[in-house]
Parts: sequence; C-alpha cells; structure tokens
Amino acid sequence: MTGDHSQLINFVQKFLGTVKFGNDHVAKIMGYGDYHIGNVTFSRVYYVEGLGHNLFSVGQFCDSDLEVAFRQHTCFIHNLEGVDLLT
Repeated sequence: MTGDHSQLINFVQKFLGTVKFGNDHVAKIMGYGDYHIGNVTFSRVYYVEGLGHNLFSVGQFCDSDLEVAFRQHTCFIHNLEGVDLLT
C-alpha cells in the first residue's frame, strides 16, 4: 500500500473499499497500480488515501517465492537463489 499514487505505474483509479489499521483508523482504497523499485515490480499495489508510509505484506512476498529476513533495523528481501532484491 502507498499513499502516493504517483509512484504507481499503470494506475487505475477505482474505489475498492476500506482498510482498517491497528489504531482503528479507517482509510479508503482509491485505486491500484504496479510499483517498481530496483529490478523488482510489485503488481496490484493499493493506493490508500492519506497513508504516510509505504506498507508491504510479508505473506505476499513469501507467496511469490521470495524470502524475507529481518535484522535489527533492516529488512532483506531476496529470491530463492539468494539474490538480494530489496534492502
């Protein structure tokens, strides 16, 4: 999820519902698109009005055969061959 739809490629503006966060804040999902960073493209990333930070789902990465590891202040995402895709 991102709060900046200008970061999305092939953006489709469409109300898709709402998302509720842990602090009980509710925000509108106002579209989706592809998010490209480095040599990786994430498909169907939601645009959420007012979201101040980009959020990702560890489960979605794992479902896509990517490995996710955390160390102190860093998150690593790499493919099954061990190639780092994001840090």
